[in-house]
Amino acid sequence: MDSPGYNCFVDRDKMDASIQDLGPKELNCTELQELKQLARQGYWAQSHALRGKVYQRLIRDIPCRTVTPDASVYSDIVGKIVGKHSSSSLPLPEFVDNTQVPTYCLNTRGEGAVRKILLCIANQFPDISFCPALPAVVALLLHYSIDEAECFEKACRILACNDPSKKLIDQSFLAFESSCMTFGDLVNKYCQAAHKLMVAVSEDVLQVYSDWQRWLFGELPLNYFARVFDVFLVEGYKVLYRVALAILKFFHKVRAGQPLESDNVKQDIRIFVKDIAKTVSPEKLLEKAFAIRLVSLSKRQFVHLAVHAENFRSEIVSVKEMRDIWSWIPERFALCQPLLLFSSLQHGYSLTRFYFQCEGHEPTLLLIKTTQKEVCGAYLSTDWSERNKFGGKLSFFGTGECFVFRLQPEVQRYEWVVIKHPELTRPTSFKSSETAAAPSLLSHSVSSDPADRLSPFLAARHFNLPSKTESMFMAGGNDCLIIGGGGGQALYIDGDLNRGRTGHCDTFNNQPLCSENFFISAVEAWGFQDPDTQ
Repeated sequence: MDSPGYNCFVDRDKMDASIQDLGPKELNCTELQELKQLARQGYWAQSHALRGKVYQRLIRDIPCRTVTPDASVYSDIVGKIVGKHSSSSLPLPEFVDNTQVPTYCLNTRGEGAVRKILLCIANQFPDISFCPALPAVVALLLHYSIDEAECFEKACRILACNDPSKKLIDQSFLAFESSCMTFGDLVNKYCQAAHKLMVAVSEDVLQVYSDWQRWLFGELPLNYFARVFDVFLVEGYKVLYRVALAILKFFHKVRAGQPLESDNVKQDIRIFVKDIAKTVSPEKLLEKAFAIRLVSLSKRQFVHLAVHAENFRSEIVSVKEMRDIWSWIPERFALCQPLLLFSSLQHGYSLTRFYFQCEGHEPTLLLIKTTQKEVCGAYLSTDWSERNKFGGKLSFFGTGECFVFRLQPEVQRYEWVVIKHPELTRPTSFKSSETAAAPSLLSHSVSSDPADRLSPFLAARHFNLPSKTESMFMAGGNDCLIIGGGGGQALYIDGDLNRGRTGHCDTFNNQPLCSENFFISAVEAWGFQDPDTQ
């Protein structure tokens, strides 16, 4: 029998010397249902080589944003970012929890490679603000990559997944907080006995449940985490909830009736997970996890936390309608709460006052109600103060995260045309001035370009567009406000906020959002308030 073909990043002495490549050498399955069963059964878990091939295939098939950094990007930027620093002395990105960086039997070179890859990811994904799971993912993928660049590409594809039905890794604190709340609800529903124990022994049960991702992406031993990751790549985020619930069930079974080892149940669970091999095998853990039948989960399950029925007031939309809009916005803002910036009924029908109230806020949400009771609007990615950079000339700005919509008489959203039709363009090279400035990442500098602070993947400068008409997102002058351009305008509002018109435009490829020429009854602009700043 062959010994596993570990790469140069793995400390062979730390790996179990008794492990052999016992499993099959190939995977010929193409049907998703069969692949799910094979993943759950551990079909490729006994073959290091086959697991590497399967990871390559599964990650290659992840639907990603049009612009996703690949191995060649890593080769281009790693030298600029690392500079003369030794790998072991490299700082970790701010979105990483320093206490949650597992080594997974990597040698010194491998541990340094993880830091280099994380810093390069931070350079290419400035949107990521909180992602404590990422070090574990990178460390595991490094076992099954031929070099750092390949590992970087795999991690980037996981982060850049754009399939709304396949959430993979939380990339902001708000998304992480939402997942913790979801997990707490699931514990209350599916692990009631364990929940009662947590309530009895902890001062703040939510603090205990906020540790759930650390159990998986920090404390689980390598062979357990790899088995979870096998299934995660096939089935997605829900797998993580199931395994964490199973861990809590086993913890309760072992510790029920026993005194806790410390007065800190959070720490006791971490210790239990780290030593879980004393209690249950990887196979039994997954068996318990998949015996838990979760109801359908949505990553937008907690939009009601953002839009509170008791204190939300709008002259244009209902609480339900605002929650519908909130379910469309980028995930990093999903738990922000709506903050009324401008109301024509309160501030008057003046475009100048509209700008005054909105400047300093990004993103913003524009809502319009016509005298015919039609309701439409737009999500606008960029601060309206950007309009002042063009010397009084009416010019377009913003990013492809902008979208327009109508709510009455029927609901319809129109995204940037490039999102649904990437064939209209091809990404430009990442060898840009931003990359040249990569060393500044080590001091965590922030670009002055609003598009960099939002989604770099949807900034028009990253795309070779056939013409500018596909990237006319938002424009504002003293006499009018325009959303969407090229062949027409999705929304045009006059300076008195009195009249407007709507039609098809190339940027959003939309139908008219209401009557093509309309009179305005009310206008509102809403900002996004982080609940932690209230």
